[in-house]
Amino acid sequence: MTQLVARGHEYLDALALETFFARQGDRWSPAEHIRHLRKATAPVARALRIPAWLLRIRFGRGAGTSRDFRTLWETYRGALARGGQAGRFAPSLEPAPADPAGRRAAIMGAWDSAVRALDAASTRWSEPALDRTALPHPLLGPLTVREMLAFTVFHTSHHLALIANRVARRA
Repeated sequence: MTQLVARGHEYLDALALETFFARQGDRWSPAEHIRHLRKATAPVARALRIPAWLLRIRFGRGAGTSRDFRTLWETYRGALARGGQAGRFAPSLEPAPADPAGRRAAIMGAWDSAVRALDAASTRWSEPALDRTALPHPLLGPLTVREMLAFTVFHTSHHLALIANRVARRA
């Protein structure tokens, strides 16, 4: 995840501020995508700081095995194709920033903090616990912790690719 976010930074930091904050047609701006990623990553990081036994009481046990990356990705793509949306994880509307450079730095910094917190919290988990503990996902239902971590990686990749593809089309 760290390398993915670093590559995302390289790309996003090089975008003109106007492009970073401009909506992509009727779609989110790059800034809104990153705010969404922060909103989606931070709760996972918080959850992973809670003891596994307490998460199991709250959300149930995982199946003991996790689906592979491809199966999980296809399940997510299917949920999107059926109209799945970000819901409460969508970025709120914001007026144009008075200090675009400062606001971009704040958005990117908040995302970095969420990713660092996720990385730190995930190292506390044993391999077996990753498959024995469930977390809720708003579109996919219960996921094992391992599946949630995999989802976070491809969800991040998915949004960074959307940004790059839409910026390229507008150029």
